[in-house]
Amino acid sequence: MASTGQTDVRGAVSDLLFEGRVLHEAGIVGPMRPDKALRVGRTFLRWGASPATGVAVAAIEHPHEIAIIDERGSLSWERLHRRSNALAHSLEALGVGPGDGIGVMARNHRGFLETTLAAAKLGASALYLNTMFSGPQLVDVMDREGPKALVYDEEFDELLAGVDPSVKRIVAWHDGAPPVGATTVEQLIAAGDDSDLSPPSDKPRFVILTSGTTGTPKGAQRTSPDGLMTLASLIDMIPYRSGQTMVIAAPLFHSWGFLHFVVSLPTASTMVLHRRFDPEGALAAVERHRASVLAAVPVMVQRILGLPAEVLDRYSLPTLRITSLSGSALPGELAVEWMDRFGDNVYNLYGSTEVSFATIATPTDLRAAPGTAGRAPRGTTVRLYDEAGQEVQPGDVGRIFVGNEMKMEGYTGGGGKESIDGLLSSGDVGHFDADGRLFVDGRDDEMIVSGGENVFPREVEDLLADLEGIAEVAVIGVEDDKFGQRLKAFVVLEQGASLSEADLGAHVKANLASFKTPREVEFLDELPRNATGKVLKRELRAREANGRPPQ
Repeated sequence: MASTGQTDVRGAVSDLLFEGRVLHEAGIVGPMRPDKALRVGRTFLRWGASPATGVAVAAIEHPHEIAIIDERGSLSWERLHRRSNALAHSLEALGVGPGDGIGVMARNHRGFLETTLAAAKLGASALYLNTMFSGPQLVDVMDREGPKALVYDEEFDELLAGVDPSVKRIVAWHDGAPPVGATTVEQLIAAGDDSDLSPPSDKPRFVILTSGTTGTPKGAQRTSPDGLMTLASLIDMIPYRSGQTMVIAAPLFHSWGFLHFVVSLPTASTMVLHRRFDPEGALAAVERHRASVLAAVPVMVQRILGLPAEVLDRYSLPTLRITSLSGSALPGELAVEWMDRFGDNVYNLYGSTEVSFATIATPTDLRAAPGTAGRAPRGTTVRLYDEAGQEVQPGDVGRIFVGNEMKMEGYTGGGGKESIDGLLSSGDVGHFDADGRLFVDGRDDEMIVSGGENVFPREVEDLLADLEGIAEVAVIGVEDDKFGQRLKAFVVLEQGASLSEADLGAHVKANLASFKTPREVEFLDELPRNATGKVLKRELRAREANGRPPQ
């Protein structure tokens, strides 16, 4: 019988072989000129698995290849590396150092990425702020997190009125001439020394805010991983390749958009960025740049497929190999509709800001079991527990707990998610099918008890979303004197559709138990959503409680 030490050694060797194979197939690891290999090795030893390493290595291996294409043009990997060096030196001169916070409230463009890289080179903590924040939300988060500097787009200037005046303000993007008296990212880059920095004493940290769909956004902090297993596990499931072109439509401040920036570094992939999402513009960008990856959130795909047929027919996207989706629930019929038109290229990642990624559904999974969240990649553990903390039986519904190298260290304001056996709660409930695929049934705090029966709104939402004439739907539980709680559906109809409350009720009764039928339906022009497409159910509940439209 093998000892624990032997088992650990065999596991480590197996992991190394796995990493080597996957990274070689992706084109990340391969033959290299001896002088470049020496420089790359030295960089990795000094900086570890940090974004600072990624951009430096890309600048060594692919100095003249394009790193970023945005509305201001293109930047090579060498220029991106040097510009972020200069920005880091200038921020250091302003008093920003290891462990200090840098807030970033910017759309998808070079300034966001240059600030992130500069923060990594300084060992600072980058705090990513939602571009849909109101002024009070921004002030609350800034007061709680306490960054020393704030890098922001000029369009958000009016929201900064209540921000502590001691916070250094730096404009990342402006239209026309620079704002009078403002300090801009471009000015700091122009004034900074572009030579390489020394590695900081602390690892850089990245704080991505939770979506805030049910309350105030929290800051989930994590550091760079120690090795390459996380990257290899992801690429083993989603076939990213070196030198590809990515159209990153998902917001960079969200973990999904940010992940594609992280993947672009070791793969030296070109990132195509636009500050605002436009459905046809995304298709045109994929076609024009011959992109192999479109990184989006499901509502973006929904908006693309909602374009008129004559517009969709203009695009065939023969180069598109990966449509990578995450950020909110992906209805099974939406994935199938996309693949029927643009090929079997949808990869859906399920996870959360706190746990990072949990499972990935491949095109094969989505064809075989539409709506599935897929399977856990190597190095990630997913288990389902009941309310008593016991693992549930196969096929039963349980609370989803996840463990991997990328889970958060904790909330910046203190506290964290519930943990069992070293695994963090994702906040959802789900079940595994007979083939080991995970299905997410809903939020663990959304379950309602109606007439003594447990109901998860997600099941009803998925059923109604399949009904012809419904564009989108959200279901919540509301108080009821007779049943304790009842279901209420908020429905957006497709243009020209005419469905009644009775039509929806009959459809649910014909397919689900009668107690799952919404006892009330309200038709809306649109559902309130955040920047990544998640429905803001707290606003629907506020509408129900106050009898007024969501704000």
